[in-house]
Amino acid sequence: MSLAEPRRDAKLDVLKSVFGYEAFRPGQEEAIDLLLAGRHVLTVMPTGSGKSLCFQVPALVLGGLALVVSPLVALMRDQVAALRLAGVAADAIHSGQTREENVAAWHRVAGGKTRLLYLAPERLMTERMIAALRRLPVRLVAVDEAHCISQWGPSFRPEYEALGALRETFPGVPIAALTATADEVTRADIAARLFGNDVATLVQGFDRPNIRLTVEPKGDWKRQLLAFARSHPGRCGIVYCLSRKKTEEAAAFLLENGVPARAYHAGMPREAREASQQAFMSEEPLVMVATIAFGMGIDKPDVRFVFHTDIPGSLEAYYQEIGRAGRDGAPAEAHMLFGLGDIRTRRLFIDAEAAGEDRRRRELQRLDALVGYCEAPSCRRQVLLAYFGEEAEPCGNCDACLQTVARVDRSDDARRAVEAVRATGERYGAAHVIDVLRGHATEKACAAGHDRLPVFGAGAQVPLKEWRSILRQLVAAGFLALDIGGYGGLAVARKGMALLAGGEAFLFRPPPAREERRLRRADAAAAVAEDDAEGAALLVRLRALRLALAKERGVPAYVVFADRSLVDMVARRPQTPAEFAEVHGVGAAKLREFGEAFLGAIRSAGG
Repeated sequence: MSLAEPRRDAKLDVLKSVFGYEAFRPGQEEAIDLLLAGRHVLTVMPTGSGKSLCFQVPALVLGGLALVVSPLVALMRDQVAALRLAGVAADAIHSGQTREENVAAWHRVAGGKTRLLYLAPERLMTERMIAALRRLPVRLVAVDEAHCISQWGPSFRPEYEALGALRETFPGVPIAALTATADEVTRADIAARLFGNDVATLVQGFDRPNIRLTVEPKGDWKRQLLAFARSHPGRCGIVYCLSRKKTEEAAAFLLENGVPARAYHAGMPREAREASQQAFMSEEPLVMVATIAFGMGIDKPDVRFVFHTDIPGSLEAYYQEIGRAGRDGAPAEAHMLFGLGDIRTRRLFIDAEAAGEDRRRRELQRLDALVGYCEAPSCRRQVLLAYFGEEAEPCGNCDACLQTVARVDRSDDARRAVEAVRATGERYGAAHVIDVLRGHATEKACAAGHDRLPVFGAGAQVPLKEWRSILRQLVAAGFLALDIGGYGGLAVARKGMALLAGGEAFLFRPPPAREERRLRRADAAAAVAEDDAEGAALLVRLRALRLALAKERGVPAYVVFADRSLVDMVARRPQTPAEFAEVHGVGAAKLREFGEAFLGAIRSAGG
């Protein structure tokens, strides 16, 4: 079939016969049609919305060979496994395979047997590989996790920059770039670097309404983490920590307190990392405690929560990381701890980068946006989506919406705080400023003469935790600034001077009273009616069968069938192959491979 003239209904045939779906999700069809028409496409879609189909369907319609650039071995491995179970000839060449396995894969590619070939950018962009591929009928190129191309992206990877040569290497071949994480600056950077600005950009949206957003002031982070983990018993989750040491410490702490957990960071031996990842990808409930080294390419649909013990580097990084929760569409939670010390640490990281002043300025702006999100006085989702250029109504599924707290005029206390910062020389951190305000004659305060200042003890009646919150909100609202020199000192901003002069008011958002957490059923069983005891039992049986079949094939359970498919089986109770073919996610190959096994389980349950 030629590149210019695919059959108009071919994409729907592929969607149903290969992937077992009746209709496209929002945004998929528009991207597919553009690629089938020979256009380059940059697609930004929320995690869990089916980005992979945007290039897999046109690859199969166009015929020939499709190249898929992917950043991680785990991502390549899982996508190839899923495609093969769907009956698609897919291969990958990567460092996680032996030389013999890679050679065998290349022979299949060169022999015309492979439809989709997955490669890391380092392996693709070599003279030898490019020369070999130019002799083959390449019909489509897809660049997954495309934000890696941008030097401003949260997961910058220099090897991606070379991909800009692809449009000259394969002239006339449509290129798809796909990501869930790209603000306006990052999208413009991708469009320029990869496409020379000759690209159709599709932004489907960023909202993940099933994820509840919560930010909690950081106190005893271990106690806070344990309380949260215990409130989600039997759930899979990811805990992100800033350092490798803290990652191991947190994982050990959870284990000591009865929460199944594993650590994952780049400093671990490769075998240990892979063992942790394999355990997490199985169906056993497990909490993965990790640095940002874990996550990209982890397409596990039933992650019920993401917990940040430290703030991430930007709202893009935050959005990408929380996007690993709730990919099945069921309720999930994103819970973050936030303290002023986190801001100082992040500023140190930015200052330590060997980068130009323009990049540094942009990263500081991004950090400021994240701080604003953390101290948002109203709906957090509105703040998050506004950062990506979207307007939204209050979501009703974040702590600010669910625990409505009236803002209180605390301008007098705010003036005391700003005056304390100014009087102490605008060089001390929050802890020292609070000691001065509360009248604590510490060694540091006495040595500096701050115990003789008029503001010393002026805020003695305000509790310590309240002063911490006031200072955080003064920073977030722009009354105070953290010094960029990296020492964490507070300085008075122009808005703070206006506050002292009576030209500004400070409205404080008190921390909401703690409410007893109500656990929500958030797994596939929630889709089965509570009064359908037989259906619930059948679902348990089907999940066990799925896990056994997955282990036989060495793939994650969801690659066999998603939870939605199992729930549909329970609802339909199919009795024949023809009826089983109508189940969501059952294509021709999976009907042949798994039909009898699942039909047998359904029949034996009295379906």
